[in-house]
Amino acid sequence: MRAQCPISDETVRRLSERLVACRFPKRHRLIRANAYSRCAYFIEQGMTRSFWPVEGNEITTSFLGEGGLVFSMDELYYGRPSEEVVETLEPVEAYRIALSDLRELWETDLELCNWGRIIHQNEYRRLHRSHKERLTLSARERYEAFRVQFPDVCRRVNLSYIASYLGITLSTLSRLRGGSE
Repeated sequence: MRAQCPISDETVRRLSERLVACRFPKRHRLIRANAYSRCAYFIEQGMTRSFWPVEGNEITTSFLGEGGLVFSMDELYYGRPSEEVVETLEPVEAYRIALSDLRELWETDLELCNWGRIIHQNEYRRLHRSHKERLTLSARERYEAFRVQFPDVCRRVNLSYIASYLGITLSTLSRLRGGSE
């Protein structure tokens, strides 16, 4: 947590008082589409994938590993059920916090508010970059940029999820990998 934005020991204590350690198996759905989860998760160990279920398909939107914070933006900010699913790709160790507690901390603790802002700043930048790359780069260039930006994901994640994230078919990704590795 401290790597993203320095926070004081007192702020860490206030946050820690509201966290509950939990473990989840591979393929567990932390957040479900069209449902309220009422929780956010700080990922201590393991990796998750977020995706939209669309007409029987799963469109991967992001991956998150150690040090990340997973929650439904729809639920936290708009009071609506999530449109996305967040599923564990590996066994996950996490700390759960109620969204109501997270909201209250962001509203009353300037350090945590700034920390949350930085998380969203970084996520906006990632989304903006991803959108730009999908519109301007070839499939090969998108894959190469992904490999540079997310080397850990490339080693830990099913290729079909990476292909979905990049907006290409699995066969195209397999061809690209054959020519670049």
